[in-house]
Amino acid sequence: AYCNVDEHGCMMEDAGDWLKGQYVDDANKTVANRLDELGALLKLEWITHSYPHDWRTKKPIIFRATTQWFASIDKIRTELLQQIDNVDWIPKWGQQRMHNMIADRGDWCISRQRAWGVPIPIFYNEDGTPIMEKAVFEHVADLFREHGSNIWFEKDAKELLPEGYTNPASPNGEFTKETDTMDVWFDSGSSHTGAMIERGLGYPADLYFEGSDQYRGWFNSSLIVGTAVHGQAPYKQVLSHGFVMDGKGVKMSKSQWNAVAPGEITKKYGADILRLWAASVDYQADCSMSEEILKQISENYRKVRNTFRFLLANINNEDDFTKADLVDVSELPKLDQYMLALLDEVNAKCQLAYQEYRFSDVTTLLTNLMTNEFSAYYLDFTKDILYIEKKDSPRRRQVQTVLYHAVNVLVRLWAPILVHTAEEVNDFFKGEEESIHLGRFAEPFNITDAEALKAKVGRLMQIRSDIFKALEEARAEKVIGKSLEAEVLVNVSDEDRALIAELCGDQFHQWLIVSKVSFSIDELKPYDVCQVEIVKAEGTVCPRCWNISEQADEEGLCPRCRKVLGL
Repeated sequence: AYCNVDEHGCMMEDAGDWLKGQYVDDANKTVANRLDELGALLKLEWITHSYPHDWRTKKPIIFRATTQWFASIDKIRTELLQQIDNVDWIPKWGQQRMHNMIADRGDWCISRQRAWGVPIPIFYNEDGTPIMEKAVFEHVADLFREHGSNIWFEKDAKELLPEGYTNPASPNGEFTKETDTMDVWFDSGSSHTGAMIERGLGYPADLYFEGSDQYRGWFNSSLIVGTAVHGQAPYKQVLSHGFVMDGKGVKMSKSQWNAVAPGEITKKYGADILRLWAASVDYQADCSMSEEILKQISENYRKVRNTFRFLLANINNEDDFTKADLVDVSELPKLDQYMLALLDEVNAKCQLAYQEYRFSDVTTLLTNLMTNEFSAYYLDFTKDILYIEKKDSPRRRQVQTVLYHAVNVLVRLWAPILVHTAEEVNDFFKGEEESIHLGRFAEPFNITDAEALKAKVGRLMQIRSDIFKALEEARAEKVIGKSLEAEVLVNVSDEDRALIAELCGDQFHQWLIVSKVSFSIDELKPYDVCQVEIVKAEGTVCPRCWNISEQADEEGLCPRCRKVLGL
């Protein structure tokens, strides 16, 4: 290949005296003028077209034909494609993307014309032929190991060659050394040697993860070097993530001045908010970050934190609650066992999601469980037990047992994401480990006939949904204000009546957070699975539990509260 442009972008002597020394842009003008002078210029017009630019300087690129060093891909292409199939790619499309890149790529140019970098350890004879001898390479490697690679730039060729080295192609004993440096992707592609093999950590690595641009970078070069040297890909799994976009959907970068420093976010919101954002988004694709998104994440975090606060507040030492007060799981009421069955289900799903790097599934599962199943359901109706029952009553201890187990399971599942919050919760919880991060995920409760129990509670929830619809209608019609002002008349099948008795006993009204429930055989307003009518409960509002009772004493206390107070 012929090249008449030097490394400074100027025309060389072979281009002719009239162009020699001119920068290529200036030479373009000179050539146009010469053509015009000779009458050979048919037309001169400026056009705008696509032209490659340097990604860092943003300036146009000049293409030059120069002597380079290459790594042959053809010789190992089949092995590379086989190794790609042996790797677990996350996301799955990464496998096809890498396959296409390797299948279509040419030889790898591994030399660079830079003043810094890892030297290419090649010497040249007097006739210009390169010295490719294993003994010479090993000698240079020993020098690098002892003195560092800078010795290549500090010593001349003779000092770097083995003592007494001779070569027939250099009869005068003169040698020169390569001035090109290694492509930095060859450096990074060899990182498994220093990071894993040299440290005795084995080969291949369990996981490589980086941005999606590294399919043509680190993932690619590592695969080539690892397969060429060791006959195997340097990784068992490869996980890639997308880029962070600003609120307008533009990729964040320093050059665009739209990047947000993590330190600014942690200073304003805390490190766990930033971690929760990272774990909540679909990181496998490009994801957006903005002030509005962070506020939303912060609100989700607040719900999680408030749920933990409530759980901890009701199992603290001031209540004289210790592990000795825990009730055996098998002795808990069915509705309590149901909550532990839900914890088991989420625990298993979250652990699997962690193993498969589906972090957004973890945050969704945990947030839904804490906000929907606990805050909006279980903790809502058990407040009447926690706040009203005697401190050490058996029923209160049963609920506290559920709360204790909930904290123990949930804090461990949140720990990899909300690292600081989990540690804080564990300090109040007084968990078994000095640090939550020294522990493991909680063991399952293995509730007997858990699936059958979930089905039963699912049916009960359908009845609850109908009753709640009726309560909302009664509120809208001003029949009642708060739900505790209501008496619920409900007509259900014999099977559902038996189900309610099995799961709720005589506390169905407490589960619904109403003052009274009466079962009826009369025709009532039909809903999806039962018939319901809401009337205003008769009696006096107890100032302690706020339930309405027809048996209140002169101070308004209901029989239940009088018993708890020992009156």
